[in-house]
Amino acid sequence: MKDDDAPAPTDSFDEFVRSRSAALLRSAYLLTTDRHAAEDLLQEVLERLYAKWWRARAAPDTYARKILVNRAIDRWRLRGRRPEATLTDAASPLAADHADDVATRQVVLRALRALPPRQRAAVVLRYLDDLSEAETAQIMGCSIGAVKSHTARGLTRLRELADLGPVERDALPAGARTSPMIRRIR
Repeated sequence: MKDDDAPAPTDSFDEFVRSRSAALLRSAYLLTTDRHAAEDLLQEVLERLYAKWWRARAAPDTYARKILVNRAIDRWRLRGRRPEATLTDAASPLAADHADDVATRQVVLRALRALPPRQRAAVVLRYLDDLSEAETAQIMGCSIGAVKSHTARGLTRLRELADLGPVERDALPAGARTSPMIRRIR
C-alpha cells in the first residue's frame, strides 16, 4: 500500500530502512511466499540499494521495489533450474482449529505460488502494494499494457486457483470463504 510517510529524498539510508523495511519485507514475503526467503531477499535489496544510494535517494521506495521484483524474478529463474529443499515448517499442514485469516492466507499464498513470476509481481504490486499501473510498469520495467495483461491473467488464474472444490471449500471456516482478500480476487 502507498504510505504518505515515505521518506523525503534528503533522508538518510538508515531512516529509509527504519521507515520502509516492514513494508518491503511484506512485499518480499508476498513475492516469495516464504518468510526466510523474504528476509534473505530484503537483505539483498537493502545491500544493493545502499551501494547505489547516491542515485536512489531521489526515489528510494521505487528503486527498492524495482530491485525487489528483479531479484525475486532472478530467484524464481534459479529455482526453476535447481529446485530448493522445502523447509519443514513451510510444509506442515494447516490445523483445522486455526483462525479464519490463517486459512485465507494459506489459500492466497498457495494461489500466488502457482502464478508465473511476472504475473505474481504484477498482482502483488498492483493489488497488495496498491501501486498504480504506471508505478508498477516502471518497477517491472515494462509497458502499462504489459502490466494490465499480466495483472488480468494473474487475477484470472488466482480466481481459478482460489476457487476450491465443494469438499475443500466446506472444510474452510466460514470467514475464509468470505474474507476481503478472497472477495477481492473474485
